[in-house]
Amino acid sequence: MKSKFFIIPLLCLSVLCSGCGDNAVITSQTQQTEISLSWWGNDTRNEYTIEAVKLFEKLHPEIKVICKYSEWSGYQARSNVQMVSNTEADVMQINYAWIQQYSPDGYGYYDISTLSDYIDLSNFSEEELNFGMQNGRLNAVPIALNTQSLYINKTVYEQYGLDVPKTWEDIFNASEVMNGEVYPLAMTAKSAWFYITAYAEQKVGKQFMTMDGRLNFSAQDIQIMLDFYCRLINEKVMPQVEYFDRLLIDTGKYAGSVAWLSDASNYCNNAVENGYEFVIADYPVNETAETGDGWYAKPATMYAISKNTDYPEESALLLDFLLNSPEMAELQGVEKGIPISRKARSYLEENNMLEGMQYNAFLKMNEYSENLAVVSPYFENTDLIDAFKEACNAVLYNKSDSKEKSVELYNTFNDILS
Repeated sequence: MKSKFFIIPLLCLSVLCSGCGDNAVITSQTQQTEISLSWWGNDTRNEYTIEAVKLFEKLHPEIKVICKYSEWSGYQARSNVQMVSNTEADVMQINYAWIQQYSPDGYGYYDISTLSDYIDLSNFSEEELNFGMQNGRLNAVPIALNTQSLYINKTVYEQYGLDVPKTWEDIFNASEVMNGEVYPLAMTAKSAWFYITAYAEQKVGKQFMTMDGRLNFSAQDIQIMLDFYCRLINEKVMPQVEYFDRLLIDTGKYAGSVAWLSDASNYCNNAVENGYEFVIADYPVNETAETGDGWYAKPATMYAISKNTDYPEESALLLDFLLNSPEMAELQGVEKGIPISRKARSYLEENNMLEGMQYNAFLKMNEYSENLAVVSPYFENTDLIDAFKEACNAVLYNKSDSKEKSVELYNTFNDILS
């Protein structure tokens, strides 16, 4: 579907400063439609997004884009204020969980499906667009899909005569062989939350929570999670999540990690430069599960349009450019994950830009996609993760036993989710 260009009459010469650039540009119109774009990220993301916006403005001189960006924590804090005060950007990068948080009835963001004359949504399948659907309204479009992946330093494992682990018990066997010299795995609290929940879900044969955020585990099921984390720590499979140090991956002191697919370069590139070979391991299984059971996928990040925008068509043109244009695909590459947009991904394929550890993790995710469930927007609630971490430490330091703590945690989880 072709995008319709939104033309504004040309009147007379004036000098305007580009929203994202440092140089003034001369344009032959007294009026430009001004819209804003917000995102979070590091310096690399900021630089290529600003460059992309400049290219968009050249294609659409009738539109001026004001860029608003910061690192994650500042962006999240400002978004909380802006969404309440209706001062959010016209086009914004959002987290998957924010749809439920800010748009429980589907009216917290603009219905993008009504802008299909300006955004080519045919590049996305119905299943992919469903990630952004809320109450029958398309609140957001996913940029890429994400899942927790297992990055294994094959070089270190081979030094100890070990194969890449395939089962939960393989990782404990690796710890016994490594004998405290190296940790077979290491991960952040959030990654540990996914890892441990996957183990427990395989064990009990049901999901931790429902899609609408109701706890599906009993206290006995939660005890399995507590006991498993304590076993991982006590048998030196991994350090406590509080002591995780990503830099130790680079030196081989951590022989593996669990992390987001989209973070592959952050977790592997430096170690590879140091001479280590990394592989993406299969999702671990027990004796009754199939590979991929207990694991989840979700949008890595999404774009939405403000419900308060005065310029929905112009915002939609910008959104189409960010998602589908070869210019953005060239600049962004796989920095935000492997793009879902068929047009963007085709461009990367044709230009040999789909390679590396992140692409390998993407292929592994696709290999087991039928067994990966869609994560509930409530699953990553930080209060749940913090409560679980505190309960684990209470058991580890003998302040409580896992049976007693699991009952307490069951009530805490229900309180948080309610």
